[in-house]
Amino acid sequence: MIDTPRPPADTLAMDANARARSQLDQLYAPPEEEILHRIRAIKQELGERVLILGHHYQREEVIAFADITGDSLKLAQQAAQTNAPNIIFCGVHFMAETADILTGDDQHVILPDPAAGCSMADMADEEQVARCWRELAEVINPDECVTPVTYINSTAALKAFCGRHGGIVCTSSNARRIMEWAWRRREKILFFPDQHLGENTAVAMGVPDKAMILWDPFQPLGGNQPEDIRRARLILWKGFCSVHQLFRPEHAEAMRREHPGIEILAHPECSRAVCETADFVGSTEAIIRHVSEAPAGSSFAIATELNLVNRLRIQHPDKPVYFLSPTICMCSTMFRTDPQHLYAALADIRDGRPGNRVTVPESDAGPARLALDRMLELG
Repeated sequence: MIDTPRPPADTLAMDANARARSQLDQLYAPPEEEILHRIRAIKQELGERVLILGHHYQREEVIAFADITGDSLKLAQQAAQTNAPNIIFCGVHFMAETADILTGDDQHVILPDPAAGCSMADMADEEQVARCWRELAEVINPDECVTPVTYINSTAALKAFCGRHGGIVCTSSNARRIMEWAWRRREKILFFPDQHLGENTAVAMGVPDKAMILWDPFQPLGGNQPEDIRRARLILWKGFCSVHQLFRPEHAEAMRREHPGIEILAHPECSRAVCETADFVGSTEAIIRHVSEAPAGSSFAIATELNLVNRLRIQHPDKPVYFLSPTICMCSTMFRTDPQHLYAALADIRDGRPGNRVTVPESDAGPARLALDRMLELG
């Protein structure tokens, strides 16, 4: 028997890269109008075998094919209520994970582009949070006096951490109710990964600044002194949304000068300074509802993702809608999901080889489901 020499590793890597480039070239070769035509045809062919979920921040040419639109939790709940064997989640990775946790083993949750992630979710990982818990244990007993609360914009591993430690998940719309629940159970809250949602919610609840500390995962004890940790009621993780972080109070001031009477709407992922200058602070769904219910002629400057603001502008031509920032603030990872990737996902399902399936191992799915169920039980 003659051994065939194995090509060098760098040659194999180059071959893999070449194949990937070739696949991308094939995906983007047809005109986009042809891709849209193919999507419509395959979607009709598949019928009830597929459900397409579209997050509010998706581009228009993708959201047009969504069977259901909404925020991440609403879409995951809708996935759990369907019998469709294939669920295409036009969003980002943590959203597809949540949908997989809440759906059956016989259902496939598919992310059209596996590179669609979330910069905020990446700011807290399982190792960092576990290290934080160990460091807290040097000062206090976290299992007795700290409830971990993770924003839904986090990995399944962090939701599982909360499930294992008596914690819970929250959204931007129910954060106050969740924090009230957590403080009834224990003296302190560890809130991650978004410091702004936690801080803005606590400020609205009347929590004083001296009761809040910021935890920097790259500093010993998060950059705090032991007495700070003992005093704190709320430990905020140093993390943020790269889009909402870009809005500034001076943007609101400029809008008010240029458009007297305009109403400033802000998502609670914006900084405290922006939320304090806003006329209305609310989740994505709350912002949509606020604009929809306002009388004709109302005008708004909105501090949230660009695709949603543009969609509200289109849907409400009788209500001037402006993007609060003078520069573009768009979720670039959400933008990765384009018609070409949606078409490829549908074609794979049609051909019986669904790709880019997102699966959460049961070792994480079980405790993560527990943390999500605690939230859902609160309504």
